[in-house]
Amino acid sequence: MKLSIPLLLSLALHAVLVAGWQFDVLPLAKPPEIIEIRIASQIREEVQELPAPPPPARAKQKAAASHTTTSPSKATPAAEARAVPTSKTPASLEAPPPPSAEEWQLASTYKLKNSKRYRHNWGQLVRSMMGTAVEGPGQGMVRFRIEIAPDGTLANVKELWSTSENASKLAWQAIKSLPPLPPTPTGQPLVFERTISFLPYETGWPPSYTLDCLPDPPAFKNPFAWDGKSPQEQVKRQVPRRAASEALQEKCVTDSTADTIEQEEGEMKRQMEIYRWGR
Repeated sequence: MKLSIPLLLSLALHAVLVAGWQFDVLPLAKPPEIIEIRIASQIREEVQELPAPPPPARAKQKAAASHTTTSPSKATPAAEARAVPTSKTPASLEAPPPPSAEEWQLASTYKLKNSKRYRHNWGQLVRSMMGTAVEGPGQGMVRFRIEIAPDGTLANVKELWSTSENASKLAWQAIKSLPPLPPTPTGQPLVFERTISFLPYETGWPPSYTLDCLPDPPAFKNPFAWDGKSPQEQVKRQVPRRAASEALQEKCVTDSTADTIEQEEGEMKRQMEIYRWGR
């Protein structure tokens, strides 16, 4: 009993201390604040006292007066930005000039490579009559197969393919209205194919007439082809000798077909534009 009384007193003292510490640490919950909302009774009166809007006639007069008072030099940057057109101007390229009388005279006597000058002049003449090419769905290319009679009249024309209906239509109109052409150089019908470029960045490049008098290389023939009926024979391909080709090159007539620096520069530019070298 003597030991239990001090123990009970110690426990009671600790309990009182712990209870007091909890009351200090945990603050008592405060009652919520009361929010009062008062509805004003004078809102309708204020709304009724607002001035009425001006009639449309007065508004137009005020707008006209404001336009007359403001000078065009003091336009705001935002208005200037809206005035600038946002649409891109399409690219265009005018038609090349038709071949001159001197060019037709040279073409009428040039027999090499299936009358190369005559064929080029014919395509340039058709393109010059098609007009200006504008960027868009109207641009394109057309390829024809042409047959010209010995007297220079157009014997037959056939469209092989086209990438634009507009380009095809303009090309046909130009072909139907061609002027009289000089006779063919060989005095025989001239048959060839020609592509007309109706594009806003190029109208076709002039060919190179360098060494046109050299013979064409032999056509390739497959030595292993066999029809199953004829006797099989080994076909040997004849390779032209280098010395013979060099001799022919020295004797080749290059009158009016000699290279110039401008011609070589134009040929290099044409190849770079086609194959996009270095890009």
